[in-house]
Amino acid sequence: MVETGNVDVPEISAEWYRDVVDVAADSPQPVQWFVGHATEGVILLLGALLLMAALSRLSGGQRDRALALVAPVPTLLAYAGSEWIKTVVDEDRPCRTIGSAIIAGACPPPGDWSFPSNHATLAGALAVTTLLLSRRFGLVALPLAALAAFSRVFVGVHYPHDVAAGVLFGALVAVLATPLLARPAAEALRRRADRTRRPVPDLAGPPRS
Repeated sequence: MVETGNVDVPEISAEWYRDVVDVAADSPQPVQWFVGHATEGVILLLGALLLMAALSRLSGGQRDRALALVAPVPTLLAYAGSEWIKTVVDEDRPCRTIGSAIIAGACPPPGDWSFPSNHATLAGALAVTTLLLSRRFGLVALPLAALAAFSRVFVGVHYPHDVAAGVLFGALVAVLATPLLARPAAEALRRRADRTRRPVPDLAGPPRS
């Protein structure tokens, strides 16, 4: 075990981290540049895929429209949950505790904890929510989420178990929260539709002769 912060990191995760960042350091400069900038771009792309999946549901029934309306919420919940877990676990970044060279511009400052990876959490939640809304867009989102997660290890700011936990946590929140949130949303849409269809009473009464 490797001591970092208030927790011990599994030695196998530390070894994989060293192997990945060594490969990253020896990789061609264009590869380093691409992976170094990939995370933010992939997260934005995943957000666009989620938006397209949600828009594709808007023309359907009440449940489809409910799923489209609640689509962003699981990702927000997953991110908030990952931030809370960070404050509980207090795991130092590997770039701060392991003396390997990293290709990231800088190691995050002390107190910006490592477990779980926020980026991986966002990627997992976005990809799985997209898959729940649209299989076609979801099958594109899943490998992109894996790329976003791996890039955090490649640039040297996370252990492999940080990103694995982040992806799984984000995916779990998406799987549980999406249908739970869609039910009350669908019911609200149904009640609204009922009120719209209900005839308006004639308060003026019958015409006078």
